[in-house]
Formats: sequence, C-alpha cells, structure tokens
Amino acid sequence: MRAQEQRPGSRAGDTPWREGAKATRIDELWGVILAGGNGTRLLPLTRRLTGDERPKQFCALLGPETLLDHTRRRVALAVHASRTLFVLTKAHERFYAPLVADVPSRQLIEQPANAGNAAAILYSLLRLRRDDPSASVAFFPSDHYVSDDTAFMAHVERAHMAAGDRGDLVILIGIPPESPETDYGWIEPTPLLPAERSGTLLRIRRFWEKPTLPLARSLVARGCLWNSFVMVGKVAAFLAMIREAAPDLYGRFATLEATLGGDDEERASRALYAGLPETSFARDVLEARPSGLGVLVADGVTWSDLGRPDRAMARMHDAVGREACGGVELPRAATA
Repeated sequence: MRAQEQRPGSRAGDTPWREGAKATRIDELWGVILAGGNGTRLLPLTRRLTGDERPKQFCALLGPETLLDHTRRRVALAVHASRTLFVLTKAHERFYAPLVADVPSRQLIEQPANAGNAAAILYSLLRLRRDDPSASVAFFPSDHYVSDDTAFMAHVERAHMAAGDRGDLVILIGIPPESPETDYGWIEPTPLLPAERSGTLLRIRRFWEKPTLPLARSLVARGCLWNSFVMVGKVAAFLAMIREAAPDLYGRFATLEATLGGDDEERASRALYAGLPETSFARDVLEARPSGLGVLVADGVTWSDLGRPDRAMARMHDAVGREACGGVELPRAATA
C-alpha cells in the first residue's frame, strides 16, 4: 500500500510541510483539493490584507505561503503529486495561475463558475471515474488550519484503510471539539463498526449544522465531533451516495461526463454551469445519507476552518504574530 518515504524537495506539491518531516505516500490514493470557493465571508479581511478580491485560499494568512500552498504540502505527505487534482473556478484564474504553474493541466478542473462544493466534488469524481474507476480518493478543503500536518495525514491514511475494509462507506475525519462552536458542522456518532486496520470507526447518527450555543454545549457533552469535511472513500461509493441523495444534480452532469477529456468539455461545462443551482455537499448529500458514512476521530491535532474573520485573525496572530500581520485588527464590519 505504501510507497517510498517522502524526502524534502523544492516543489510545492512534493515538499513535506516541516523541514525533515517524513511520511509515506499511498500509491492507490487520489487527492482532490477543493479551491473553487469565493471566500465571501472573509473578503472584508482578505481585501484589507491584499488590496484585491482574491478568495482566502489564495491569500498568505498563516505565513509567507498561501492557504493553497499549505494544503498542497499537507496533502503531499500521503498523496503523490501526480495523483492530486485541483478544483478551481475560472474567474479566479489570475490568483491561482501562479500557484499551480507546475501542475499539469490534466490535473486542473476549472469550473466556469462556483456552483457550490457538491458540484465541484461531483465534477472531480466523474473525471476520476473516467481515468481510474476503482480508485480511492480523499477530499481536502483548501482553507483549513491544522497544527500538525503529519499527524493529520496519518488519520487520513487510517481513513483510507477503513474505506478499503468497508468499501461501501465514505469515511469522514471528525475533530474532538475544543469549544461549543456554533459556526461549524457537527457529527453525532453512534457505536463502533468493525474495521480491521484503522482502529476506532464510528457510524454517524446525524449531522448538526451551525447549532445554537445551548445545543452546541449539549453536543460537546454527548461526545459529538466537529466535521472537518475531509472525506475518504472509493470513487464508486461517493458517486452512489450522490446519485441517491441528489439525483437531479447527478443527472445534470450526465451530459458533461460524455465530453470529459474531449474538445467539447469546456463548452459543455459552460452550458451546464449556466443553469446550475448552488448545492452544498454537507447539506444536500451528507445529511441526506448518514447511513453510508463512517467517522474516524482525529485525536492529537488542533484544527480550524478559517471561514470566519475573527477565527482567521486569531490563527494569523498565533502563527506569525500580530506584528507580522502588519498590526491588522479585525474589521468591525466583518463581525456583524
């Protein structure tokens, strides 16, 4: 299952996150980095830091590198650079083009518009089904903070093994909560499932999206988990889940699938996205199909979704210090 030990190198897709870090890549695993969002909620902050409209994933919030660079380095600990796809949105090309200049065009999925992450995920899955239908795949949002990338990717490797043991399931990485967070999605787990190689694998009873504070406190007390939205499973398992939970979305992509890799793909994608409603993978797929999911607990890792300005600023100050952030304070409008 494992390939050679990773060595430090000069390319963003091949270099370990920390100097001297060692990890092993999984030969049969694909990675998909989701980088097509508009970053609307963080724009008051990123606009002030950069002077333009670039989405947060293309901003250097946690040091000299962008969040997309951070994500690439994290993913590269377990996934070969040649098996990593990037889902992007064409309107952001001036921001992402320098960051993926070393990536072959066949690994870039450039959506003509942002129609939500369910569309982005489905597009990438159809590309994978064409190229490697029996593959396993892991999805990674590009706007997260992780305290220990090596430890986090070890949990992804466990999820990959669990998905191999239970090929019918999609496995989520759940984060033990540090607080009763009202801005996150939560996972309510159920008793254990057998998984030969991955340790503790839980079923999912239901999801709670952005709960009230009293409910969030109750979720902490009940042993619920934050949903990191990092997911691992067989391509076929993901597609079956989408087909059942969101048949209209799945059906709309049928015309695009027939053109993948051909001269007509760009034209077909523009026509498809022109009439595509925005869909959320968490709301429209995961919440509708909890029976097809499992969750592994990512102990020993601090994690944050950087989607809210105050949370992003806190992590910026933790990572590089207030002076390195130019003394920027959180804009008042951003917390309204």
